[in-house]
Amino acid sequence: MEKLITGTHHISLKAHGTEEFEKALHFYHDILGMPYVRRWGEGTDAGAMLDTGNSLMEISANGDLCKESGSIRHFALATSQVDKAVELVREAGYQITTEPSDVTIPSQPPFPLRMAFCIGPCGEEIEFFWEK
Repeated sequence: MEKLITGTHHISLKAHGTEEFEKALHFYHDILGMPYVRRWGEGTDAGAMLDTGNSLMEISANGDLCKESGSIRHFALATSQVDKAVELVREAGYQITTEPSDVTIPSQPPFPLRMAFCIGPCGEEIEFFWEK
């Protein structure tokens, strides 16, 4: 049978207005280095897609129009440079909620990783994740 789901296409982040939208673009593009794929619109109709490396992040300025929904707790960005990501985010003034640490999930086989968490510009919880 052909595989139905082949990956994650994009993560959607809704910024609350143009000021938070610009902060989000600065955070993901300028601080974390995600290149732009495309941008569109103005004001609360503005949006952008950035390349995460193996999927896209869509950021829209129309978050004030959204109702609270869903149960996603956080998303993880893959990186072999967890400590560097945390350093850049901390220098930019964002809150680190979990410092970088090595963890081995006691699964079969064991799952070694390095991870850290921060809060992004729209209040989103972000995990920096390196599968060793």
